[in-house]
Amino acid sequence: MKTSGAPASLGAGPLRCLGTVAVCILLAATLLACAADPDSAVEERMLELEAKAHSLEESLESLLVENAKLRDEIAALRREQAEFEEVQEEQLANLVEGQARNNDRLEDVDVRLKELERAASEIEGFLPLLRVWFNKLEERLRALEGTVLERTRRMAEAAGGEVYNIDDFPPGVEDRSILIMPLEIIEGETPLIVSLHGYGGNSADHSLYFPLHERVNEAGFGLLLANGTMDAEGNRFWNPTDRCCDSGKSSADDVAYLTELVNRAKKLKDFGPVYIFGHSNGGFMSYHMACKGLPGLRAVASLAGTSYVEDSSCDGAPPVSVLHIHGTADGVIQFEGEVAEPVMEADSESAFYAGAQEMVMRWGQRAGCDWPEHPEPYATLDLDQYLPGPETYTFRMGSGCADGINIELWMGEGSGHSPGYGDDFVDALVDWLLSQK
Repeated sequence: MKTSGAPASLGAGPLRCLGTVAVCILLAATLLACAADPDSAVEERMLELEAKAHSLEESLESLLVENAKLRDEIAALRREQAEFEEVQEEQLANLVEGQARNNDRLEDVDVRLKELERAASEIEGFLPLLRVWFNKLEERLRALEGTVLERTRRMAEAAGGEVYNIDDFPPGVEDRSILIMPLEIIEGETPLIVSLHGYGGNSADHSLYFPLHERVNEAGFGLLLANGTMDAEGNRFWNPTDRCCDSGKSSADDVAYLTELVNRAKKLKDFGPVYIFGHSNGGFMSYHMACKGLPGLRAVASLAGTSYVEDSSCDGAPPVSVLHIHGTADGVIQFEGEVAEPVMEADSESAFYAGAQEMVMRWGQRAGCDWPEHPEPYATLDLDQYLPGPETYTFRMGSGCADGINIELWMGEGSGHSPGYGDDFVDALVDWLLSQK
């Protein structure tokens, strides 16, 4: 940046001109002095010229002093200009740096806004589920009043089913079982579904989660809702092993209990095929009932429940259709199973369990089925409302299965131990069970 309008120094031309004038005046004075017979007028003229010469010399000296001052001022201006340019460059650098920071911040804000938009979209999609949940909250709170059997009966009657208590079995034990019948039955053909709760659950809570009782009339099946025995902590559970009643180490004989329960239901109504569905501990019990060959059992559906790694009680079990449902993110009963070496007493059995694929392969082998080397899902279902989009991949055993046997695995990608299942899952479950002829 350059400064205009101020001379670098006083030009040499004017100073040179003044010097020339002074010389000329002195020369003229000398010539006049040498002339013959000077008069008084000439002498006066000489004096005037000398005075002007002296005045011009003083002016010349004054101009030189002023020129020096101007040079100092110009140098000062140049220093100020350099300092100004330096400040400008620093300010420009700060502006550039500040702009870069602002650009980075804007990018961060843009990313955050997109994240918030995605979160808002997910929340918007979840709001209808919340509305449904709140709409059912009052009904659920009413369902919590009374005993387990009273609550179960109340829900069944509200759904329009014909309700029976199967009393006095075992003797002196209350809140064990309830039978729900459709309003129309076909003797010898109407199927019976046995639905088993998980550890710590009961028939009422289980029915809130899986409202099979609401499909009894529409789909035309009987529903047996049983309750397991209580442990020392007051939690109901099923005993899916052959260990029973030895020195108080294990629970009641639930195979005998459920078998008798089905027999009593059949005495009330002439049912056709029997199906069992269980969740978690109830799923373990469902497989165990299949291992023990429950009479009339056509198919088993287990959600998040398997069998033990070493299950000799299942040797020689008859083939049945199996639907294994399991979430890959199940942190209670892992999808891959648990096969680590257990630490146990010498007379105890391994409590470690098989994985989901191992279960379908076991039951497929019993039925002579071939499991494909590279299985591909035949359908993808949107069942878990906790997850966006279709998450359940359905696989089916290949050729070679015994007549009427169907072995399937429904793998919930990202689903947990208790997925967010709703009406779609219950409908799919009932349809699959009743289709196993």
